[in-house]
Amino acid sequence: MQKDFVVRPKTKYSAYKKILLTDAQYFTDRTKKSMQTKQISMLLSNFLSSFIVFLFCGIFSAEFFGGNSMKKISKVLAVSLAFIAAGTFLCSAKKQKQIKIGVIQLVEHPALDASYKGFVDGLKDAGYVDGVNIKIDYENAQGEQSNCVTIADKLVSKRSNLIFAIATPAAQAVANKTSTIPVLVTAVTDPKTAGLVESNKMPGTNVSGTSDLTPVAAQIDLLKKIVPSAKKVGLLYCSSEENSRFQINIAKEACKTAGLSFVDATVSNTNEVQQVVQSLVGKVDAIYCPTDNMIASSMATVSLVTTEAKIPVICGESGMCQSGGLATYGINYYELGKQTAKMAVEIFANKKKPAEMPIQYLDKCDFMYNKEVADAIGIKIPADLIK
Repeated sequence: MQKDFVVRPKTKYSAYKKILLTDAQYFTDRTKKSMQTKQISMLLSNFLSSFIVFLFCGIFSAEFFGGNSMKKISKVLAVSLAFIAAGTFLCSAKKQKQIKIGVIQLVEHPALDASYKGFVDGLKDAGYVDGVNIKIDYENAQGEQSNCVTIADKLVSKRSNLIFAIATPAAQAVANKTSTIPVLVTAVTDPKTAGLVESNKMPGTNVSGTSDLTPVAAQIDLLKKIVPSAKKVGLLYCSSEENSRFQINIAKEACKTAGLSFVDATVSNTNEVQQVVQSLVGKVDAIYCPTDNMIASSMATVSLVTTEAKIPVICGESGMCQSGGLATYGINYYELGKQTAKMAVEIFANKKKPAEMPIQYLDKCDFMYNKEVADAIGIKIPADLIK
């Protein structure tokens, strides 16, 4: 069944972040022009060399065969030069060195998939196209930490020029395998807490990238606004995800400020999700889920229980909302991926080093709610949120 979703125009939440988005568009444009100039210069050089050779041959032939042959030779030269121009272009394209980019994604779910797509599209916008001047080696760990380690070994052994790691466990696996290959991460809430960098402002390692830190306190305020009668909140997350623990600590403080009591509902694998959610039925008035990869990939299971029990679920990002959550203030993971691509361009074109590239953040969030879920559990979304 097709679900109905409503998205409110982007709203700033800079109060929940101390680091602002760095716009790399200027550098992207400059990189495009630089690449185009180099390609044109190479083509002109090859073409001019060929032209001189054939011009010399034409003059020699004209002297040798006589005046009447000049017209024929001119026609031959014109056709030959056309073929040379086309051949020169094709040969130049083939000789262009490809940059090897290894990609490791923790698991498939809408947010991480969008990050990857945004990264690829962002590179293409800057003139880096898979199969032309870059070669992307994409690997998915299917949610298994052991697979992350295996894939990290593979990408490092292949001597990738850059590795793009999507989600914290994937990023940690790669960072533990290389200290020399540039690594860009995304969908990592706090790279410093995850042990990937010395500081989010000055990484000091071969790792940098973008954070998916969301306005957790604003999400708790949203829960209180949509469910004003709520007294107790279930905090649903994976206990082994560093990202999740970081956000949950913020959520607990926000709950205290909002006068809400809370209970931890943790899982260690996807097989536990249904049982843990069922254990909350009748004990909590609402559930909050941060941007947790295990919960995000299991939202259909979460929704089966919460929709029947009429428990509203406030999520950390829009993909979770689409998969059965009620509402969120969330970031756009596609744009996060594109932002990471701009950082990659800086490394390729301007020889920037991750150690000197601050972790970047999105400073805008979208309000979104799932109308089908709202109708099913009998929740009316306040008019000022959806106008």
